[in-house]
Amino acid sequence: MNKSLIDILGEEKLFPIIRSKSAQEVIDTAKALADGGVKIMEINLESVEVYDAIKEVSKFAHVCAGGVITSLQAQASIESGAEIFSSPIFQMNLVKISKDREIPFIAGASTPNEAYNAWKARIPLIKLYPVTAMGGVLYVEDMLRPMPFLKVLVQGNVKLHEVSSYIKNGAFAVGVGRDLYEGRSYSEITTRVKNVLAELKG
Repeated sequence: MNKSLIDILGEEKLFPIIRSKSAQEVIDTAKALADGGVKIMEINLESVEVYDAIKEVSKFAHVCAGGVITSLQAQASIESGAEIFSSPIFQMNLVKISKDREIPFIAGASTPNEAYNAWKARIPLIKLYPVTAMGGVLYVEDMLRPMPFLKVLVQGNVKLHEVSSYIKNGAFAVGVGRDLYEGRSYSEITTRVKNVLAELKG
């Protein structure tokens, strides 16, 4: 099951990231994304309320808890129903929880050295973050040229129109946050997601 979640992410290519302190807003945004065909999404740990949202969203979608930096956050996320957790950093205590609980961990990296060390620790998917600040598509291309075996998720201020370009240049999946939903109605979010998923599959 765990392996297939990474596979689902690889098939969808678009990885929506929901950031809000309001549990209800997280749930409503997640429903709009699921209605658009998204099977797996990240919910960032912006507040304690978010754990309740993870519990609710996990009833209709696969949830990745995002922004995890402590063992306590990882455990609480898993207990709330998260099936994957991700971090902007790479820490061995999070790797240990991942192995003990048999839950995939997406570790953050920003340099080739960090990415390689995460790969050596058998991290199934490495998050290149913050990718836009590091140089965007060219940075991904440069990093993967000597290390094509890396499976990378790019994240950090990525715009929706940039997704296909990242995929063409070797990214396994692309995380898009506020550009996907901010200032839009829930029906608009659903339509946007449907269109992008169809374009990526085509």
